[in-house]
Amino acid sequence: MTGMNENPLDLLPEVLLAASAVLGLLLGAWLPRRRQWLTGALAGTACTGGIVAAAIAAAKPVETAFGESFALDTVTATSRIVILCSTLLVLALAMPRMYADPRETEFYVLLQLASLGALMLAGAQDLLLLAAGYLLASVPAYALAGFRKDGPGTEAALKYYVVGALLGVLMLTGITVLLAAGRATSYPVLRTGLAEAPAGLVAVGTLAVLSGVLFKAGGVPGHFWVPDAVQGSSAPVAAFLTTIPKIGALAAFYRLAAVPLADADLPWADLVAVLSVASMTLGNLAAFFQLDVKRLLAYSTISQVGYLLLPLAVVGRSELDQEALLYYLAGYALTNLGAFSVVCALPGADVIDDYRGLARTHPALLTSLVVCLLGLVGTPPTAVFLGKLEAFSAAFDGGYAWLAVVAAVNTVASLFYYLRWIGPAFLARGPAGACRAPSGPAAAIAYGAATGSVVLGLLGGTVLDVLDGPLVR
Repeated sequence: MTGMNENPLDLLPEVLLAASAVLGLLLGAWLPRRRQWLTGALAGTACTGGIVAAAIAAAKPVETAFGESFALDTVTATSRIVILCSTLLVLALAMPRMYADPRETEFYVLLQLASLGALMLAGAQDLLLLAAGYLLASVPAYALAGFRKDGPGTEAALKYYVVGALLGVLMLTGITVLLAAGRATSYPVLRTGLAEAPAGLVAVGTLAVLSGVLFKAGGVPGHFWVPDAVQGSSAPVAAFLTTIPKIGALAAFYRLAAVPLADADLPWADLVAVLSVASMTLGNLAAFFQLDVKRLLAYSTISQVGYLLLPLAVVGRSELDQEALLYYLAGYALTNLGAFSVVCALPGADVIDDYRGLARTHPALLTSLVVCLLGLVGTPPTAVFLGKLEAFSAAFDGGYAWLAVVAAVNTVASLFYYLRWIGPAFLARGPAGACRAPSGPAAAIAYGAATGSVVLGLLGGTVLDVLDGPLVR
């Protein structure tokens, strides 16, 4: 092929993460057990370098790399920064727990490879690269879910794998169908091909592909794995599973809707609206009476997918769709990781009652928890508030006012189960045994994430202007 842009520096953030994973695996084979934290430090350095490289690349004109298979635009740049920053936070949460563990290096390598898969999903401009990104984001995550090798962890990994394998095969089948319908895998070529293809064939292929994407996002109908995988895995892994794959998957969803499906004669927007309602409603209803805090946050993340699907339902119908999605993803990632940081800081507090008396013993930690949980509801001035406001505005602007109303009702309803968690913490007396000795690094991350959520919300106007950039089509 001629005229292909095969400059590896265009994929510098991805290359840094891949190189760090390979080098870290080699180093881990030689380093003594108490020195394997160096592979975690290497991973953190790679993430930091990737963030800098992504920020520099964001200032360049939009283009594609390696032909038209990988897009370099605002969606990719924002996803890179959010994914790498989130990976850095998860590394910081995990390193104190993993110190001197016999498999410490393997943990960091798996974490980097799964994050690399999310990066590939976010920039994929070709169905084959989308499939490769899906597999890379999935297989290491299965191992992370069962990393503890205990009963709950094994069950978590098994359920995660079974659902992922099923929907992965379905996704590959959908890619084959779309290839047959559009005679190509490249998104720009597919846009023309699918517009002229039989509607039934395109519909079958699209549904199959979207099922795999929604599995990675943790939304209906690919949500079955989320509660058990999150509850059964360690808190840092749970933070990872509910945040980083979701960013890559929803960025991939947006690109599919904006490019190859833009001219297809399908009511896909109505389908996305239905999936949005199903995700937010099911997630909220299931979270109402959860007592385990990780399981509560698992159902919360399913409901958040419903809100994040609002701008995806109006892709091409509203000028707010892209900036609403990207800003919401950034705000959600920071706020959700903040909530999980509090869980990591209190390793013995597994259920809501364990948080009794937290206001008396650790008021600063409780303040961070309150900011993050109310932030997930959409309370000003947090970033999720502005993200939801933009998502609702995009839905109104795109002719889906009813969807915005349903989302607003669900938002009010979600306040109930977050308050069920916060309420006992203000009781004067309670066991709170697990809350007396919080983990210092995790607590510091919780303080930083809560503060960052508020700061991002206050700077929302400036950030939204940056996110309204061109998309490779």
